[in-house]
Amino acid sequence: MRLQHQEVKAILAKGDFITVGKVPPTLLQPLLKELRGFDRKEVLIGPKIGEDAAVIGWPAGAFLLATSDPIVGALKGAGSLLVNVNANDIAAKGGDPAYMLVVLILPATMTLNDAASLMKEVDEEAKKLGIAVVGGHTEFSDRYTHPIMVGTMLGISHKVLRASSIRPGDAIILTKHVGIEGMTILANDRREMLDPFLSNDEIEEVKGWSSSLSVVPEARLLRDLALFMHDPTEGGVIGGISEIVALTDLKVKLDLDAFPLHPITQRVSKKLGFDPLHLISSGALLAVVSKDDVEEAINRLREHGISCAIVGTFDVVGMGTDELSAQEELWRLLSL
Repeated sequence: MRLQHQEVKAILAKGDFITVGKVPPTLLQPLLKELRGFDRKEVLIGPKIGEDAAVIGWPAGAFLLATSDPIVGALKGAGSLLVNVNANDIAAKGGDPAYMLVVLILPATMTLNDAASLMKEVDEEAKKLGIAVVGGHTEFSDRYTHPIMVGTMLGISHKVLRASSIRPGDAIILTKHVGIEGMTILANDRREMLDPFLSNDEIEEVKGWSSSLSVVPEARLLRDLALFMHDPTEGGVIGGISEIVALTDLKVKLDLDAFPLHPITQRVSKKLGFDPLHLISSGALLAVVSKDDVEEAINRLREHGISCAIVGTFDVVGMGTDELSAQEELWRLLSL
């Protein structure tokens, strides 16, 4: 990690453990000066010691989008993952993720260097996506053994996507492939589970999928065509579809053979005995489009190098929420 600010370098050189409670202002302020994501001019007041809230100039006629998601199951790359899972929610609602607040609670066994590393991951990923980090909270606690990170993301949209717009015959498009997030967590944090049947190169390939965790690019491509979009997290792609169905009075007909499944994910699922369609799947986007717009949607994605597949359609008959389980496989695997 390369931090240019001399105060930050001095703090990290010590690697001191911090007493339980909020990080002292003298230690936190140098980090806040540097690790604040993308520089957005409309952020009038950002993260500073003594400021209770951020102040942001808001464009007239725009909608405010807001979401919040934690990271509790991942360790390596958790900061980047926190940005992406929250940004994905805003993008799936047809908006641009713009402003983020981060709550970071670390166990007392960790150091300020650990906090700075996580904050640096947030900073770098936020800059990639044009997101300003506008506030948050950082403390150490003796009540936890693993870090807890909670992100709140605000975004701007000029259109409202509603599931009530979905009609029979509308198609469900899935981008990339299933289980991206779950597989990267296994490769980064539970490599010993994969070593018996994956080569080192294959495990490194899966780790590299972390660069595909954002659905912001495909959501921007589809938001003027999509009737509704959804980021399938816990419960996987089937769980995500079930959640969309629950917002409608319709059912779905799924083509289970059409779901894009990477060969590595397929092999791991067979060896470890889990259903990849229920593995947490941030990085893939579910988009519902009318049958008249399917061809245009697929062409746009493929022209930008984003793979996709039609995995089902909405109808008055078919599978409902009772038939579409939202069970999540990752937590069971991590408990083994």
